[in-house]
Amino acid sequence: MSDILSSLTIKGKSIPVPIIQGGMGVGVSLFPLASAVAKEGGVGIVSSACLDRLVSERTGKKLNSYEAAYEEVSLAKAKGGFAGINIMCALARDYNDSVKGALDAGADMIISGAGLPVSLPAIQNPKDTALIPIVSSTRALEIICKKWEKLGYRPDAVVLEGPLAGGHLGFKMDQIDIEANKLENLLPPVKDAARKYGDFPIIVAGGIYTYEDIARYMKAGADGVQMGTRFLATEESSASPDYKKSVVAAQDEDIIVAFDPGSPCGLPFRIIKQSPMYVSALSKLRKPKCDKGYVLQKDSESKYSLCPAKASNEHHFCICNGLLSSADYNADKEEPLYTVGTNASRVDKIVSVQTLMQELTGKVCATA
Repeated sequence: MSDILSSLTIKGKSIPVPIIQGGMGVGVSLFPLASAVAKEGGVGIVSSACLDRLVSERTGKKLNSYEAAYEEVSLAKAKGGFAGINIMCALARDYNDSVKGALDAGADMIISGAGLPVSLPAIQNPKDTALIPIVSSTRALEIICKKWEKLGYRPDAVVLEGPLAGGHLGFKMDQIDIEANKLENLLPPVKDAARKYGDFPIIVAGGIYTYEDIARYMKAGADGVQMGTRFLATEESSASPDYKKSVVAAQDEDIIVAFDPGSPCGLPFRIIKQSPMYVSALSKLRKPKCDKGYVLQKDSESKYSLCPAKASNEHHFCICNGLLSSADYNADKEEPLYTVGTNASRVDKIVSVQTLMQELTGKVCATA
């Protein structure tokens, strides 16, 4: 490995390759992918999104969110290396149980975004597990650090995610193309804030594609990178065959940020515009079918019952069903939704994790 890509130390653990594989939900980042990345010296990450349903189907046993997180993290770590889990704040109903399951399984890290994980350290003693929030601004990091200080904790690292990432974005629609919000411009002030609160590592994410990209950000002061789309397009990823084919076929003009119609989470959401669920949502003909309940919010009686996609599809599509289908769950009954990063159009073939990691660490030249 190039000397530029030095090891990454988080909470006393020395990770040989400073590459964290993004936790892509639903069902793309499961233990086969995470374990393969861990074996190659990076950090493999599973996604907690809809994990109870996915693991229950795979095992033939009815598992709850705690049990599914425990199972998947344990399998991701079983062959050695470093592995953790991504848990979205937006999945409020299952959030605490997913955290507890991952901690009890000995996850090396919990990465949490899609909202501010202000109460994460209070859920359970993390012991050796690193707690890592995802932010898209210095202000968000400041808020988290101040909240966590009151809980007697500080971030063990932070993922700084720019506007070129896939899935949910931490920016309003009119902020995505602003010069100040480019990842390279966000990094210096966020690094300054990290120094202020304890000088923890900064992991950059969003639009990073090549070894040269990684080296550039490392030279600029990042301690590591997180990458999603490159690992989506691997043999070990659990994305459906049609999902992978759509990524390989995608052109620049096919990758858009959906907002209206968009995700019920209310965040801009980057997708392939030919995704069958998105096409259906644009037609306004799809009947509301929010029946999985993963992004439900509390009503006036503190019951998880509210979702914008439950009553109407005029402005939102059901990401639970769409993303489950893209992982081949219930695909015969649901239209899939394909989420990708902005560089997905550069993918022209599916490769193994080993081949990809050799390219990303500069051991071999890219053939694309």
